[in-house]
Amino acid sequence: QVQLVESGGGLVQAGGSLSLSCAASGRTSILYNMAWFRQAPGKEREFVAAIAWSGSNVQYADSVKGRFTISTGSARNTVYLQMSSLNPEDTAVYYCAADTSLGRLRSNAAQYWGQGTQVTVSS
Repeated sequence: QVQLVESGGGLVQAGGSLSLSCAASGRTSILYNMAWFRQAPGKEREFVAAIAWSGSNVQYADSVKGRFTISTGSARNTVYLQMSSLNPEDTAVYYCAADTSLGRLRSNAAQYWGQGTQVTVSS
């Protein structure tokens, strides 16, 4: 089993920056692909960014390209999401996820999910 715990959420003004972290524990010796999703009030959970275990495949939702950066630590037990140029539409609970299958991870059916961290962007 893998446990994921997000941190770094908070309140930020529009145009500002914020960095999220997700710490993984458990069977982290397994090569997991990792991703970030978000869910705004009254909306479905949506894909934000993903990174393959090798780091060679990085994917972003169109809405965050050029503004968000996903990365992992050298041991791949931590995934980060660096966010800049934030706007109120980015307000959501952000979840990290992990899966041995990148395709399943991208399809919103990951094996493991964190409990989420709130990001609120004020105008």
